Amino acid sequence: MKVATDYNDYVRPREIPDIATMNRAHSTHYSSNPDPAIKHVLRGWNPDGSPARHELTYEDVWVRNVVTNIRDWGGGTMLHGNSIFVFELAGVCVAHLGHLHHTLTQEHIDQLGRIDVVLFPVDGTLTLGVEGMIEVLGQIKAPLMIPMHIFGPSTLERFLGLVGEKYDVERAEVSTLLVSRATLPKKPKLIVLPGR
Repeated sequence: MKVATDYNDYVRPREIPDIATMNRAHSTHYSSNPDPAIKHVLRGWNPDGSPARHELTYEDVWVRNVVTNIRDWGGGTMLHGNSIFVFELAGVCVAHLGHLHHTLTQEHIDQLGRIDVVLFPVDGTLTLGVEGMIEVLGQIKAPLMIPMHIFGPSTLERFLGLVGEKYDVERAEVSTLLVSRATLPKKPKLIVLPGR
């Protein structure tokens, strides 16, 4: 079973996923023409502006979403333009924050529930600022945190400099990570995976 997040027309996975999730923020996060062989394409927004609602069980994975807003290119707010996708498999809950532009409300936290692994953007400009993202990590309280949407070493180092006082930081040597309930860290940890 394969899942692709931020499925888009610029960078495609090597293999066709069974499930593809997308968000609306900009074209590197969605596709207007996803591969028709994908069994389930989950858009994190609805074209009519209403909240997208997904709850899907496919094989051994349960996927659901929590809707958030995004900024539009004019500086305003586009309601319901992003979804946090939550994947539960083998007793582990993984949240992919997508293109998050704001801190979370208590309603978001309640909808998320327990999160074991959080994938979060750290670009600090197009998504939520660094201080806001650190606040979100504190809101979610996942034992394992993995940064993504990194725009370069200086952006990442700035983030790690601020968050390093609060959480243990580990730099992995390989870009894959095997996670189970038994291997989750006892104390919250941030793992930086090498990019390509």
